Amino acid sequence: MDRATALTEAFLNTLSPADADLANLRQAVEEVARDVITVEKNDPDWAAARVLRRIVEPDRVISFGVTWTDDAGDVQVNRGWRVQASNAIGPYKGGLRFHPAVTLDDLRFLAFEQCFKNALTGLPLGGAKGGSDFDPSGRSDAEIMRFCQAFMRQLAPHIGPDKDVPAGDINVGAREIGYLFGAWRQMSGIYAGALTGKAPAYGGSEIRTEATGYGLIYFVQAMLARTGAAITGHRVAISGKGNVATHAARKAIDEGATVITLSDTSGTLYAPDGFDHAAIDWVVQRKAQGADLSDPPRHIAAQFCEGAQPWAQDADIALPCATQNEIDEKAAQALVDNGVQLLAEGANMPTTRDGLRVLRKARVTYAPGKAANAGGVAVSGLEMSQMSHRRFMSADEVDQALRTLMSDIHDRVATEGKGDGGIDYARGANLAGYRRLAQAITAQGVI
Repeated sequence: MDRATALTEAFLNTLSPADADLANLRQAVEEVARDVITVEKNDPDWAAARVLRRIVEPDRVISFGVTWTDDAGDVQVNRGWRVQASNAIGPYKGGLRFHPAVTLDDLRFLAFEQCFKNALTGLPLGGAKGGSDFDPSGRSDAEIMRFCQAFMRQLAPHIGPDKDVPAGDINVGAREIGYLFGAWRQMSGIYAGALTGKAPAYGGSEIRTEATGYGLIYFVQAMLARTGAAITGHRVAISGKGNVATHAARKAIDEGATVITLSDTSGTLYAPDGFDHAAIDWVVQRKAQGADLSDPPRHIAAQFCEGAQPWAQDADIALPCATQNEIDEKAAQALVDNGVQLLAEGANMPTTRDGLRVLRKARVTYAPGKAANAGGVAVSGLEMSQMSHRRFMSADEVDQALRTLMSDIHDRVATEGKGDGGIDYARGANLAGYRRLAQAITAQGVI
């Protein structure tokens, strides 16, 4: 057993027994610890401050009931959470997701990962995550509005522009952010940037909705540029059909790539010669209707593969943009067998440890989500700055700033991850994020 493995196992044994059953949190912590634990032990100040242990333990977990009435006048009860992980480098920042499968385990691991992701941006942003087990599918606009208002009644005392600034995530888009912000503004009696992802009409940033998907492509382009390559002409397999997947697909198409797949839980939409924007429009429309991707119209020149994953098709680049742990050992082997040379995560932690082992053995270049999908939070940071200064940037200005931010993130990660065998982007992301957090945490003492 090498030193890093031994130290990691010893560190995991120091975690709270209450966290023992939080499988996603433990997976995320273990992956980070293996990369940074020896760095911490080799720095006496960081070791004495127990930096990593303090990042794992959130500053607070806020749990609350959400009581609201549906259109029939019946009382409904849901649960909400906000995990405020660390504000050592800035106000808490991270999304809200509404989904019946949301658990505290999900939010704990996402808040932990958010600390590193936000640190990588170079912006003054702490880490947090939140959400509810509310299921918006089949609900009317009026029901969603009443739920958002009830949710904000519980969350409002804990957030603010210099305190905690939530954003959207799964099932929390522009509509939901509007309802949430309106409720917060009414309750607080002030107008300030307490949420990001707002529409430009009331203080939001241009291209915020597109930012995570666009940023993913910009990060991939930076990876390719290191070897003198470009994304033009590459075949790209993408999973998912949400904002990240569809905007990554649009940007990849615009940059000259051939996007061959999108997917949902029902199966994969496969276009051997590549999607065009009309096909992406159809996918977006289907999602808005709550429909799956089966039975595509003839004009989009794609076939639906029921129950199949996107990784069964020949591709050069894979962009998992659906959900965590979708790239297991079997999926990773399919990617390798079908010629994938680069994988960048658009979702949060979509690759399992076994899947990553397969990719590394095959020497597939791998970029973790905390680096590759940081574009969304980066533009959220820009939105916070624009809101504070009351000076708003054009879409072109934001897009150029996003390109620069993603290039800078890539360079930070590549510098930390550089070794004799090339660049280990996962290790580089963990180390770069950890160093910034460690410097801030130790500088501020034991508080």
